[in-house]
Amino acid sequence: MTTSTKYLEKVLQYNFKNKRLLEKSITHKSFDNINNNEKLEFLGDRVLGLIISKKLLELFPDEKEGIIDKRFANLVNKKTCSSIAKKMNIKKFMFLGSSHKSLERSEEKVIGDCLEAVIGAIYLDSNLKSVEKFIFHQWKEFLRNSKVLHIDPKTKLQEYSLKKFKKLPTYTFYKKTGPQHRPLFKTDVQIPESKKIIGTGSSKKNAQQDAAKKLLENLKIL
Repeated sequence: MTTSTKYLEKVLQYNFKNKRLLEKSITHKSFDNINNNEKLEFLGDRVLGLIISKKLLELFPDEKEGIIDKRFANLVNKKTCSSIAKKMNIKKFMFLGSSHKSLERSEEKVIGDCLEAVIGAIYLDSNLKSVEKFIFHQWKEFLRNSKVLHIDPKTKLQEYSLKKFKKLPTYTFYKKTGPQHRPLFKTDVQIPESKKIIGTGSSKKNAQQDAAKKLLENLKIL
């Protein structure tokens, strides 16, 4: 084990029993095409998802599934993972071959994947409780700043229709009236088993949002 990886353990605040797991977790496929971190990244992604989803249900027990799902997506996406990996300066410890610069994957994805591989390695080296401690420490800022997300009416209606009927809402452009500088658009929307609802707005987009909002109100799900 190198001095560099010993220092990485201090950064991670976790000491590996199996040092080879740590070394494998920071080995990119450009350095070693066979013994690299791809499988650990696959595992770590699932472990991260399990722990974050469980934590969100504990933190927000009264929120609807749609809101929880959006919080979850923001917490486990590659942008968040790469931000945390960058803060840890994880690239400094990685085994990278010269060809990694020519890969289609961006640097953000490479270091984000590495962080997920480290999560997978910690899980295999210990247990769910230990990796949970690591994730909560590294994700605490993001969990603390996880805000209530506003879902616009059109998105909310789409989610509802897809979940219940496996079909998208149908919008039909109705007409445009008013002067050129202050147009008024009318659009109707319908989902299976609902009546058509007309919405108005200063643009087609605004009219669709208005129609979706009125239909959600009519269905008593807004």
